[in-house]
Amino acid sequence: QVHLVESGGGLVQPGGSLRLSCAASGSIHTIRVMGWYRQTPGKQRELVATITEGGSIVYDDSLKDRFTLSRDDAKNTVYLEMNRLSPEDTAVYYCYAGSTVLDDEHDWWGQGTQVTVSS
Repeated sequence: QVHLVESGGGLVQPGGSLRLSCAASGSIHTIRVMGWYRQTPGKQRELVATITEGGSIVYDDSLKDRFTLSRDDAKNTVYLEMNRLSPEDTAVYYCYAGSTVLDDEHDWWGQGTQVTVSS
């Protein structure tokens, strides 16, 4: 199995920045894609950004000018740099990993970290 632990969430004023971290452990050799999703009450969980093992990054088009996804393979960790935050960005942010074992795909989720943008 894969365990994902997020950190870096908190309270920030509009226009500010935060960096989220997600550290993976367990069967990390099976991971093919990692990234971030977010969810607010009454809304579906939505894509923020993902990165494949080959290094291809996909952003939500509305976020790609403000959010930056990066990866440190040595630390089995992905990061999400969030800039020019607005109250609309308030959500629980979840780390995601997709893994494959003998053609069997599994989805893994972190516990979530709260990001609140408010003055």
